[in-house]
Amino acid sequence: MKAAALAVGLAMSTALGAFTIGSADAVERGGTLNFARYDGSKLVDPIYADRNPDIWMVGSLFSTLLEPTADGTDLVGSLAESYEVSADGKTVSLVLRDGVKFSDGSPVTGEDVVFSLDRARNPDLGPWAGLLAAISSVTADGGNITISLENPDPALLSMLATFNTAIVSKKAFEAAPGATDQEKSAALFAKGGPGLGSGPFYLSGFEQGASMAFTANPHYWKQGEDGKPLPYIDGVNFQIIPDDATRVLKLTAGEVDIAEFIPFSRVAELDADPSINMNLFPSTRIIYSPINTREKRADGSPNPLADKRVRQAINYATNKEALIGLVLQGAGKPMSSPVMSSATRLAVDMSPLYGYDLEKAKALVAEAGLEPGTEVTLTTLAGSADDATIFAALQQMWQPIGINLVAEQVDGATRGSKNRSGEFDIHTYGWVDDVNDPSQVTGWLGYYPTRKAVGTGWNNADFNALYEASSTEMDPEKRADQYKQMQEIYAEAAPLLFMYETPFAVAVSGKVDGYLQTPLGNNVFENVSLDR
Repeated sequence: MKAAALAVGLAMSTALGAFTIGSADAVERGGTLNFARYDGSKLVDPIYADRNPDIWMVGSLFSTLLEPTADGTDLVGSLAESYEVSADGKTVSLVLRDGVKFSDGSPVTGEDVVFSLDRARNPDLGPWAGLLAAISSVTADGGNITISLENPDPALLSMLATFNTAIVSKKAFEAAPGATDQEKSAALFAKGGPGLGSGPFYLSGFEQGASMAFTANPHYWKQGEDGKPLPYIDGVNFQIIPDDATRVLKLTAGEVDIAEFIPFSRVAELDADPSINMNLFPSTRIIYSPINTREKRADGSPNPLADKRVRQAINYATNKEALIGLVLQGAGKPMSSPVMSSATRLAVDMSPLYGYDLEKAKALVAEAGLEPGTEVTLTTLAGSADDATIFAALQQMWQPIGINLVAEQVDGATRGSKNRSGEFDIHTYGWVDDVNDPSQVTGWLGYYPTRKAVGTGWNNADFNALYEASSTEMDPEKRADQYKQMQEIYAEAAPLLFMYETPFAVAVSGKVDGYLQTPLGNNVFENVSLDR
């Protein structure tokens, strides 16, 4: 598939359909896929994975009870062949699929499910326990699993299809060396080998910061189109190559089969190469900038961005289409919902969301009494070409409305620290959904108790109340209306500079078929075959 033929707004079914294996006769088995990654994994443990390079690998090593459908809009059974929610929404009953095994051939049991979910919801362990806060107990009677809830949770089924609830072998985990859960997890990851998970592969090699290897799980329960167990390939070798140009060079030289995070400036070039399929996978990735809404800056001086009219003005003064052209070479689209991507469930299309209108921007800053030449600092990532481009563009765009934009370049850790402390005016940021439900991203960006509304300090009682009500609302129509109201409130308050959505740019050798990166970012290798 050529990039020119794959518009970013393409329906998910079209994008997924392009990677379907044609017929059973066409499937070739065997071979090892070589994959060039932009960053390496540190710990691919379902409950401790907290970086995208870790999270996106979990699904290859571990299976969940449920999983999203191919287009990401619904859920189907995975390790669980069926599930049911009680009328009061406080009990979820699941039945394990017969014969499912871990990668060492041992059976997946109800005891493993209880162990894994209790581990996942333990607030003293991983950072994702809060996603399962509604659970009061998990029990098993053979392969029949019962999850009891303190209160109804409309997002719980989505959580059971999320990386942190993946099922691990209780026996393998408890046998690992180490006095604590963290020590056992680290020992298992360092050792590798079959037995811990039931995904399509198991970890067979790892060198921190350099490489990682997966080997096909011979006991994986899913069947290929040829009637034999998936995956088709023998394994995946990952090379960690942070430099964009080097990843591209190794792909074009035939040293790797797939290179991820292709710079958008190189997309057209690779699209023209007949030996490469340049893919723009639809994603839930949004690029935005949190705005400090507090009355005072960290140094005690008045904050001009505390006035929502100024925040609205900078949104109107930002030509999003121009930014997309400069940064993404046109391979993106403006945000249409203020708190989530257009691919996220319950997103409301509010486009144009602060469409470019310089005159309206000027009127708003005049109404707010903004002094000409007011200095605003944009905190960016040092060494980021995209951030440098964004700063230069915004500096020019905002000058006509009286804002003198200055840059502050920091590393990623410092930017995160400034976000948490409120020591910023506005800074670059991005998001990719981890959960097939809007509660995660909406809670992160707008719900004050989660993280002070992504560090902006914006605290709206109506928004907070709607979010809390939506967390127990089991009526789909009522919940959709609650999210619609939240999006309207958030858009009007403008605690962010709403910028754009981007696809995942992945270049794939023509000899590779069946590779997919989902809208949540997960790398899916189980259907890959190689023309050898």
